[in-house]
Amino acid sequence: MMAMKDPLRVWAIATQLIGFVLIISIDTWAGHGEARGLQAWVLAGMLSAALVIAGLRRWRQRRELRRQHQASR
Repeated sequence: MMAMKDPLRVWAIATQLIGFVLIISIDTWAGHGEARGLQAWVLAGMLSAALVIAGLRRWRQRRELRRQHQASR
């Protein structure tokens, strides 16, 4: 099994897992028709978290590339 060295990847997986569990739980507890609004908010939160984490990962990668480029000069 591959070691999870990137903490942002762990956060991404965890937030998606929590979101999917919440969506299924809300549907189970609230009923099919009443759950739609809450599920939409959970999905919006999942998408927001994914975008923030993707942005942070991209920023880290670019920062590391800049450092490597400056060190090679």
